[in-house]
Amino acid sequence: MNNNAVDQYIATFPVQVREKLEELRFIIQQAAPMAEEVISYQMPAYDHHGMLVYFAGYKGHVGFYPTGSGIEAFQQEFGPYKWSKGAVQFPLDQPLPADLITRIVAFRIQKNQEKAALKSAKKTK
Repeated sequence: MNNNAVDQYIATFPVQVREKLEELRFIIQQAAPMAEEVISYQMPAYDHHGMLVYFAGYKGHVGFYPTGSGIEAFQQEFGPYKWSKGAVQFPLDQPLPADLITRIVAFRIQKNQEKAALKSAKKTK
């Protein structure tokens, strides 16, 4: 899954931010190999039966946007990270919480598949 638009997005950042973005991208791709990598709202995003998660680079952190449901389900685990109802910030000077990110992506896949199944069931009635 190699997306030139995402490569170009990542290339615009200083090396420290680029490294974190590439690491976050890799974690997401490992957790959701079936998802399509796209640019949405000027950010890299992953689509599988709807948008799963987004991410973005900033001067002092990388932003991870697992939608409201992803934040709500895991907010107790965000501990030291700044977060809001739709985003969590991972500082550049700390390791990414790969296990937490992987579990959030898996949760979002499950939610999107449930929504797709419900939509499909409604169509067959």
